[in-house]
Amino acid sequence: MNEARPRGFDWHGRRHGKKLRPGLQALVDTLLPKLRIDDGRQINAIFQANTKDVWLEIGFGGGEHLAEQAARNPDIGFIGCEPYINGVARLLSFVDRDGLENVRIVDDDARPLLDQLPDASLGRAYLLFADPWPKARHNKRRFMNPENLDRLSRVMKDGAELVFASDHPGHVEWALEVALKHPDFHWTARQPNDWRIPPVDWVQTRYEKKALSNGIKSSYLLFERQPRTAINP
Repeated sequence: MNEARPRGFDWHGRRHGKKLRPGLQALVDTLLPKLRIDDGRQINAIFQANTKDVWLEIGFGGGEHLAEQAARNPDIGFIGCEPYINGVARLLSFVDRDGLENVRIVDDDARPLLDQLPDASLGRAYLLFADPWPKARHNKRRFMNPENLDRLSRVMKDGAELVFASDHPGHVEWALEVALKHPDFHWTARQPNDWRIPPVDWVQTRYEKKALSNGIKSSYLLFERQPRTAINP
């Protein structure tokens, strides 16, 4: 999917970091082609027949959250999207080490994949500690925006969960404002601890750990995809 980027999808961010160690480069060369999703329309044929649901992580960073969730939930198919090849290589190392067979990767922007996936095909989506783009002139680069919520709304099942987390207060306020204005998503919080304390099945990311080590608290927003309106024949 990364070889022919559709028109209209501008990417802001790094694609490469430090040169990969030989072992990680070997995984990128040999394992990534086996796990890469080239056509999201074929999602039902990508995972094993006993897969009961498919979850998506948008911008998986170093892959520690996705890998641990995949290990805990072998009957769930996991798709991770991440353009930063060093993060992709790190996830591949977890997949190889733990023998994870329920992980697939898009080493590119998530938007083209979302435009390909079938309607109501995802049971959960994660957007965790994404770049907050703190400068006002860059706010429009944030993934959490009305257009991308439209994309997620189409591909998420009724009742599916959208999990957002960030250690940047401005980004949290932005995400909450955008999601509350969208008719297809409902914020499930009933009390302050619902966004101050992570979900019960939470897996810390390295970005979250770094924030905590600096005394910075994170917020955890859980949104539910509202049921689609029934259409009478």
